[in-house]
Amino acid sequence: MSKIFIDACFGKETSYTPVWMMRQAGRYLPEYMQVREDAGSFLDLCHDPEKAAEVTIQPLDIVGVDAAILFSDILVIPDEMGMDLSFVKGEGPVFSDPVRTREDLDKLLGGEAAAQKLTYVYDTIKLLREKLDARGDDKALIGFTGAPWTLATYMIEGQGSKSYAISKKMMYSDPKLLHAILAKVTEVVKYYLQKQIEAGVDAVQIFDSWAAAIEPAKYDEFSWKYMVEIAEYIKEKFPHIPVILFPKGIAAFIECGSVYGNFDVFGVDWGTPMALAKEKLGEKYVLQGNMEPCRLYSKEATTECVEALQKIMGGKRHIFNLGHGILPDVPVENAKHFVSECHRVSGKR
Repeated sequence: MSKIFIDACFGKETSYTPVWMMRQAGRYLPEYMQVREDAGSFLDLCHDPEKAAEVTIQPLDIVGVDAAILFSDILVIPDEMGMDLSFVKGEGPVFSDPVRTREDLDKLLGGEAAAQKLTYVYDTIKLLREKLDARGDDKALIGFTGAPWTLATYMIEGQGSKSYAISKKMMYSDPKLLHAILAKVTEVVKYYLQKQIEAGVDAVQIFDSWAAAIEPAKYDEFSWKYMVEIAEYIKEKFPHIPVILFPKGIAAFIECGSVYGNFDVFGVDWGTPMALAKEKLGEKYVLQGNMEPCRLYSKEATTECVEALQKIMGGKRHIFNLGHGILPDVPVENAKHFVSECHRVSGKR
């Protein structure tokens, strides 16, 4: 069965514009919170294919989105490379053994050997493939990974950061080491996405959540070129699989015309005007996004934005989404309203 989301990713004409939301399987849903409580912890939930599949599918039935995105976490990659990951209440993810030297890096597993350890992710995808195929609808399944730069910041800092001072100190004082970290992570990511596709995902997205931490003059060297390398690897092996790249906070990078590469969909963050993205990128890439997630607190503000996006994009070469992830205290009714408004303005019958 043809999937409307996949058709849209390839720029084909569709009967309406599909919609999904980043972080759509998450804390704003009471049903998700119940499954997470049953699992015991966030990491336990990621490691449990049955429960991870359950929460992946929840937004399809509850909110009505057109695609499911695999429930997992970007940090399972460095975790399986051999770093010690824990989720600390009030602090988020923490690595007790950050990578600061070549010796630290050399201790980590790389390439396919590291990717092979993520069996619970592939088992979740296989289970989801069975469940989604059994439904007989046209809902797509999106796999994902963090971009090498975003993963490297966690690995180097040891946790989330506001300044990225340790990573950026390395960027300017020891760029060879940073490139070595990025190259090693890139190889793992290539195999990780390949194995996700072989397990059954219909599309993949690469999230560069911390793109804005890099000055525009250095962004290509330390992030974008690695994302493009991964996309090229996937497109060469799997030309029928759409690749979505989402770098958050790089409007200046778009404006100077530096987006390039063999991929299908460019995720536009909420800080980048969609009209600018369309002007610079709309002929080459399908655009995804880009409503400010906080608009979901108001149905009126949501409708206003959805109508504006429809007016700019005209229902062509576009996928509705937020410009970053949905926030945990958004009312479920408002999330449903967003999806229904996207369907309404784009002509779903």
